[in-house]
Amino acid sequence: MTNTNITNFRKDIYELLETTIKYNEPINVSTKNGNAIVLSEEDYNGLIETVNLLNVQGMKEKLLKGKEEKIEDCVSEEEVEW
Repeated sequence: MTNTNITNFRKDIYELLETTIKYNEPINVSTKNGNAIVLSEEDYNGLIETVNLLNVQGMKEKLLKGKEEKIEDCVSEEEVEW
């Protein structure tokens, strides 16, 4: 995570945002009133999707169970009817 203060953030905003977007490197911007975190859209969308999945009743358990499955025992993507 990149740490910077608000003055340097304003000065270097273009480079900081480009780095955040390209490398998914969050930015911690400190101000006199507290800190703010800047995320890439990709990271933000991933966090929101995780929150949404974990809010589905029983989904956490299904995901943990699926994580333990051997890849050889799984159905191939070609066999799944979308």
